[in-house]
Formats: sequence, structure tokens, C-alpha cells
Amino acid sequence: MIKAKVRKEYRGLSRQELLDKAYELGVNYHKNSSSCSQTTVAALHALLGFDDVIVKATTSLAGGSAMQFLGTCGTLTGGIVVLDYYFGRPLENLSDKERIQANLDAIGLASEAPMLLADKLVKEYGTIICAQIQRQLYGRFYCATDPDEARKIEEKQALLAPKNCDLIVGNAARWVMEILLDKGAIEL
Repeated sequence: MIKAKVRKEYRGLSRQELLDKAYELGVNYHKNSSSCSQTTVAALHALLGFDDVIVKATTSLAGGSAMQFLGTCGTLTGGIVVLDYYFGRPLENLSDKERIQANLDAIGLASEAPMLLADKLVKEYGTIICAQIQRQLYGRFYCATDPDEARKIEEKQALLAPKNCDLIVGNAARWVMEILLDKGAIEL
């Protein structure tokens, strides 16, 4: 596990203030930049300062992955990337030469934090699937790779703001920060 502190400018915040800031940043990044996976990660990056390449590497995990809108919600995939940054199985626990049980056991340990995030999404939205969450929020699934559908979903999101994907990104950023704090990866 990597242990870190929040960025200097946020070190005076209480736990609740930090969680609220993660939510606020998530909402604002998504509202202004789109890509639920990347904006979840960007909100956490703003607070924690991990390597910028982590933010870049989550761009296309949005929209149910590769903008297909059929797979896992981007807030979960982006959140998992951040959790794996802190708790993931390190390279030295992989082998191309032999099967080592301790290396295999490390997968289970690394998966604990992401499972907590997935559980929070299921508890709140009943699913981790992008298209199903869209149906809940907007009454139907929109395929944003189609220009007409993209226009319609933007109109629907604007109409329902702030109860749209901005809210889900804010929640995911808060939940990831909460998990990082609870598991001792981040100090205030």
C-alpha cells in the first residue's frame, strides 16, 4: 500500500470537509469537462497529487468503457484505477516464470478496496452498469457516440442538473476518498 498525504493546500480540512471537497470537485470537473472516469480521477488528483499520467490513462474508460455505454460505469472504473494506485498488486508480485501463491493472494487483498466502491454504487444506484444508470436518471439509454443522441443526452442532463452524471462523479470521488482514508492510505 502506498501511504500519502493530501496536497498541502487541503491539509487543514477536516475529514468531512475533505469528503465534501472531493464531491464538489467531482461534480465540477464532470460538468465542465465530461468523461466520468477521467473526472472522477481528476477530482482525486486535485486533492492528492498523484502522477498526472493516471488522469490521462482513464480518459476512455468513460461511457461504459470506450464510449460504448454498455459496460461498467466510468466512475467505478476511474475510481478503481485510483484505488489500485494505492492498494494494487505491485509488479514485483507478478511472475512469468513460476506460480507463487503469495503473488496470487495479493490479488484478493488488492481487490478489497475496489469491491467497497462497487458495493457503494450498487447500494446507491442498484447497478454498476452505465446504461442501467442512464435509464434510472434519464428514463432511457442514450448512445452518445451518435450525434443526435449526444445532443439529446446533453439536453436531458442540463434539464435534470444537478441530478445527473455530475452527481454520480461527485459521489464516486467522495467514496474513493472515504475508502482511502478508512484504509489508512491517506492522512489528513
